[in-house]
Amino acid sequence: MSLIEVTGLNHKYGERAILENVNLSVDRGELFALIGPTGAGKTTLLRIIDLLEVPGAGEIYFAGKCIPRSGKERLEIRRRMSFIHQKPQVFNLSVYDNVACGLSWRGEEKNRISEKVDRILDMVGLTGYQSRNARTLSGGEAQRVALARSLVLEPEVLLLDEPTANLDPVSTANIEQLISHVVRQRSTSVIMATHDMSQGQQLADRIGVLLDGKLVQTGNAAEIFRSPSNEKVAKFVGMENIIEGVVTANNEGIATVDIGGNHDGIQIQAVSSYPAGKDVYACIRPEDITLAESSVQSSARNSFQARVIRVSSFGPLSRVEIDWGVRLVALVTRISAEELNLQVGTEVYATFKATGVHIMKREASQ
Repeated sequence: MSLIEVTGLNHKYGERAILENVNLSVDRGELFALIGPTGAGKTTLLRIIDLLEVPGAGEIYFAGKCIPRSGKERLEIRRRMSFIHQKPQVFNLSVYDNVACGLSWRGEEKNRISEKVDRILDMVGLTGYQSRNARTLSGGEAQRVALARSLVLEPEVLLLDEPTANLDPVSTANIEQLISHVVRQRSTSVIMATHDMSQGQQLADRIGVLLDGKLVQTGNAAEIFRSPSNEKVAKFVGMENIIEGVVTANNEGIATVDIGGNHDGIQIQAVSSYPAGKDVYACIRPEDITLAESSVQSSARNSFQARVIRVSSFGPLSRVEIDWGVRLVALVTRISAEELNLQVGTEVYATFKATGVHIMKREASQ
């Protein structure tokens, strides 16, 4: 049974629709990442799940029980969850008092509070910080205090809104490690909103894509990033090669797709069940395209000669734009780019497998 379930959720601010028919479920001990651009409705969805707002329509279930819209029971359920905001909120108190405040408010005995606070500060790497004023800490340290303050209450559900958005890379890595530890060791359900897609891929068991207030796709990282459900999702998750085409034949699940447009004879093969005559998008991730100086023997069904039209370096990787009548982007290591002497005008052979092509339905042009 799901620990958290949202059904038919709709919400507006004034006349503006923020969330439309959102349905999702999160199991106990699962980390579910919400990805989407700024303004997609991620924070609003977290606030509604945390019972800070009442949705315009729809229901929220906790451990199979529908949460009422008001009353004592709603408050009791909310105490079983904790919400950490994008900007860490700390009080003008010592680190110890910041972390202990929730336990004090709940009437815990002092010796139990001390024991729990010391244990959680050790877990988040802040042993020895007890007497420091929380307002004097760095952003990463303050975020760890906010995490400790939430975790010391042992919530069943932890809601995180862009938990590393304002942190440096080292602090980000520390927070990500903490989040992963919490899920593994405590079986806490975590719902995390993030615009950092690599973070979602690294941490989440499942990912939901929220676009324009609609949860348009959910799945594991491979499903989201390699098999997007439509063109909008494909563009959002960085599928740079999205090419219009028409299926011209399908032989036992291997589709031949004409992607040439005005260029005759440009076809690729892909694993797909779409029949001949279907208008589609062919999507190829840049890292699935292999470049070589000459044609090589390979089991890959797609191989062609192309000309390099642009090369850009990004740390250890090089982004290579090629033209063979259709423009594609390939991603190779910087060392490979140097060995192939890739530069504008270089002729290369590009290869990719039929399994590396994701085919999506496309509405025919009017």
